[in-house]
Amino acid sequence: MRISHQFSTLNPALQREIIRRSASKNVVSPRRAKITRNFSTSALLPKQYSFHIGTSWAGKVDRDGYNRFKIPFSAHTTIGSWRDQMLSRPKAVKSVDAGEDFFFVQEMRNGSGVAFGVADGVGGWVESGVDPSLFSQALMYHAHRYSRSAWAGEPEVDPTLDYEEREQIEGWEMTPYECLGLSYDGVLREKAVQAGSSTACIITLNAANGLLRSANLGDSGFSIIRSSSVFHRQRTQTHFFNCPKQLTKLPANSGRKFSRACVDSPNDADTFQTKLRDGDIVVAYTDGFSDNVFSNEMTTICRLVARSGGTEDEIAQAMADRMVEYSLQCMRSKTRVSPFERDAARQGMFFRGGKEDDVTVVVGLIKETS
Repeated sequence: MRISHQFSTLNPALQREIIRRSASKNVVSPRRAKITRNFSTSALLPKQYSFHIGTSWAGKVDRDGYNRFKIPFSAHTTIGSWRDQMLSRPKAVKSVDAGEDFFFVQEMRNGSGVAFGVADGVGGWVESGVDPSLFSQALMYHAHRYSRSAWAGEPEVDPTLDYEEREQIEGWEMTPYECLGLSYDGVLREKAVQAGSSTACIITLNAANGLLRSANLGDSGFSIIRSSSVFHRQRTQTHFFNCPKQLTKLPANSGRKFSRACVDSPNDADTFQTKLRDGDIVVAYTDGFSDNVFSNEMTTICRLVARSGGTEDEIAQAMADRMVEYSLQCMRSKTRVSPFERDAARQGMFFRGGKEDDVTVVVGLIKETS
């Protein structure tokens, strides 16, 4: 097959999606079509892990004049309807709006795993009359959309099936790295998002083998807590202090220069993978949490909540709520030393207390089922 020069310049993940969709349009024989119907949605292999997810968030108090730049997606649009559905998830923190942050949680194809992530819209776009929340919401919407149709690992195939039947298992494996690239391309195509930037962290958990995979760009991130200590903490990516790497969409034909805008690529994202264990806790967060809460405080919150009892779902949700509540307390204090204050001091800058910001936390509690 001859590949055009224009196709070869596309994002590799987008190339893969185009090829997949093109292949799905091919005409198949009645027998092959019957095989697809029989095997595409059946759970062919047992799941070894279950994942219990909790989400919580709080938008910061609007700055003076900020509301005049708030032009959200209408609730009647696809993204607006999905956004409202995500924000309707039950939580204890008394905040409806996620501010410039957003998140997604999505079961992957055939129950093969779960995908979730967080994004933090860059607030500096307000000065250019742009609502920063549109970019992060659209990015997470497209991450949800692609994750819904993809497998957390290789499509699960019953080894007793013949080769032709195996070929008809629907869906494809998608890594967080590929998901980030596809989602970014989706934002670039969104006409309602004229401009903006966002950090992003996307994670998938494989229900068959407990494999965690991640892609992180910027200063959002995640930690894995194992046996009441931090097993892994994802490093942040910055150009310089308080300027994270970020995905960006510049206004089309605006005639203006945006010299201060950072335009990074999904290819710059850090990737990571590890096999999880029973009882592990995965915490994804925006910098509203990591700038205000130290790692040892995060582990203490998880330990205390776990002792309080409840179902796994209740424990995961309580952990997310307590983390957001504690970060709100910390960011409003000017007498307590914060991680952000320490980082500023290392750069020779003075900053006192917590840093007010939007905060979003997604907690995943891992359980082995057999």
